[in-house]
Amino acid sequence: MSDLSSEETEEAEADLGEYDGERNSEGERHGRGKARLPNGDTYDGEYEHGFRSGQGTYRFRNGACYTGEYLQNKKHGQGIFFYPDGSKYEGDWVNDQRHGYGEYTYANGDTYTGEWFNNNRHGQGTYVYKDTGSKYVGGWVNGNQEGEAELIHLNHRFKGKFLNGNPIGRGKYIFDIGCEQHGEYIQSEQDKGEGEEEEEPSLLVASKWKASEITKLTLWTPHGENLPSPREASLVGAAAAAAAAVEERAAAVTEEEKMPSIAVTDEPAEGRDDEPSLHEVSSEVLSPARDAGEEDEGSRGEEESKDQEDQGTASLEDKEDESKEAE
Repeated sequence: MSDLSSEETEEAEADLGEYDGERNSEGERHGRGKARLPNGDTYDGEYEHGFRSGQGTYRFRNGACYTGEYLQNKKHGQGIFFYPDGSKYEGDWVNDQRHGYGEYTYANGDTYTGEWFNNNRHGQGTYVYKDTGSKYVGGWVNGNQEGEAELIHLNHRFKGKFLNGNPIGRGKYIFDIGCEQHGEYIQSEQDKGEGEEEEEPSLLVASKWKASEITKLTLWTPHGENLPSPREASLVGAAAAAAAAVEERAAAVTEEEKMPSIAVTDEPAEGRDDEPSLHEVSSEVLSPARDAGEEDEGSRGEEESKDQEDQGTASLEDKEDESKEAE
């Protein structure tokens, strides 16, 4: 974020600089007007009793620009601020500070969308990293990532707690292949070398991940959160059933390998393995709903074929009876 507080501060006008616009009976700037201030800044907008109040556009001599609402010379309400380095903030302002809800686009292309308090990211918000496409969704305190949050990457995500921008405590990694790794982040103190003085406090290094177990997909949440809804619980049950079906298929394939059989297949005989590959198993885990749908369609197809076969057999028997009666 640009540290441009001085560039956000506009000069108090009073009767300074050049002014072209409306005035009230007391001679104050009141209504619509344009002003060029002694420092080179310009303002084009509304005035009330000598103060910038209402809608207006303030252009700084360094290239920054604010367009939005004012109240007694301060940015207050909805507004957009364009910074000289190319960054931009669009959202709520209170007493010249980013406060409320807004979106900040940084010079490097990163974006933050969420709550603000006294010019800091504070509350719930989403930060998107342009270079990687990763995004942090969760709590913020005084500009730092803190509280319950989810860090989402291309093919996996981490769900847990953050403190001062680093993950801490229990959490889990969720992978797109259909499994989770549970564990916790542990912060350790930096070791001091021999002979170093102990006056300065030791610094905390980056948190280290300690895995505990790998499980199927679950709806585990950190301690203190609400239990999953019945709908979420049903989704978990469906995922578990699909995973169980995958295991049954693998067992069936193994059983078939033990018994010699002749199978008809469209796949070429060369290079074909009898055992399912890791890619096949992963695909089944990734799309349990699709597999379940294919199984249902296959069952329905078999039933329809059987019904047609029964109807054909009955029809053939009727024709044979008619032929005998005719004779």
